[in-house]
Amino acid sequence: MTYRQLTQDERYMIVQLRRQRCGLSEMARLMGRARSTIWRELKRNMVPTRHGLGYCVSRAQEQRNGRLRRSRRGPQHSAEDYALVRRLLMEQWSPEQISGTLGRLNELQISHQTIYRYIRRDWRAGGVLWQELRRRYKRRKRHYGLEKRGRLQGKPMIEARPEHVETRQELGHYEGDTVHGASWQKACVVTLVERATGLVLVGKSRDKTVKSINKVLIRLLEESPLPVRTLTLDNGTEFHGYRAVEEATGVQIYFAQPHHPWQRGSNENANGLLRQYWPKRASMVKLSQRQCDQVAHKLNSRPRKRYGYLSPLQLIT
Repeated sequence: MTYRQLTQDERYMIVQLRRQRCGLSEMARLMGRARSTIWRELKRNMVPTRHGLGYCVSRAQEQRNGRLRRSRRGPQHSAEDYALVRRLLMEQWSPEQISGTLGRLNELQISHQTIYRYIRRDWRAGGVLWQELRRRYKRRKRHYGLEKRGRLQGKPMIEARPEHVETRQELGHYEGDTVHGASWQKACVVTLVERATGLVLVGKSRDKTVKSINKVLIRLLEESPLPVRTLTLDNGTEFHGYRAVEEATGVQIYFAQPHHPWQRGSNENANGLLRQYWPKRASMVKLSQRQCDQVAHKLNSRPRKRYGYLSPLQLIT
C-alpha cells in the first residue's frame, strides 16, 4: 500500500481527538491511519505549552513543507526523453502540445510544467530553446472609437449567419483575414481557418487591392480539401469585392462587427501563430507561395488540445 502524508485537515482532526482524550489506537481507527503514523506525527510536533506538551498544527505543517523542500528525487526523465522533447520544440510545438500528444500515444509521460523548467534550465545555460516558444502579446483593449475604415453598405453581418455555424459541428465554415508585414510595403498574406477542424490555409498576395485579395481567396477556397459553405471576414476594405468571391466559389460571406476580433477567434489565433514566422514590420515582398504552404503545413501538423491532441491533418484524413 502506497504511503501518503497526513493532510492539514487530518492534523486538525488529531487536535480534536486529543481534546476528547482518545488514545493512539482509537485515533488511528477513526482516521483510517496506522497507529505508528499517528505516533510519529505526535512525536515530531509536540511543543511546550502552559499545561505541558501540546500538538501544534502550524508547526507540523511547517516541518512537513520543509521536508518537502529538502527532499530531492532523482531525475524522472532520461537524456533520450529530453532529446525527443527538444526535437518537438524545434518543430515549434508548444510544451502543452508535446505533453498531451506524447501522453496520448503512451510514448512519454511528462508535464508541460516540466518542459518549461527544462527550457528555463537551457536558457540559463546559454541555450536558445526559448526562441522556439510562441511570442506573447499584451491583451488588446476591446473598446474603440468610431470605425475609420471605408464602409460598405448592405454587406451581410455575422448576426445573419446561421446559428449552427457557431457549434463547429459541420465542416465548411471558414474565418478569414489578412496579415501584413512592413507597413510601407504592399505585400501581405491571406489567411483562412476552417472552424470545425482548425485547418489553416495561407495565400500570398502582392498587394491589398480588391482584385488581388479576391484572386487569393478564390484559389484558397477552391483548393481547400474540405467543403466550402460560409466565410466570415474582417471589415477591411480589401474584402469589399466579396460578391465576386461568392459567385466564383458558391460560398456565403458574412462580416464580423468592427473591432470584434473574438467573432473570428480561430482566425485571430492562427494569425498570432503566423507572427512567429513573419513578425510585424518584416518584409513579405520576397515571400513565395511555397513558403506559405510550408508554414501552413507546420500549423496543420501540430496537435490541438481541443481535439484531444490530434492535428487538423489527422482530423481530415
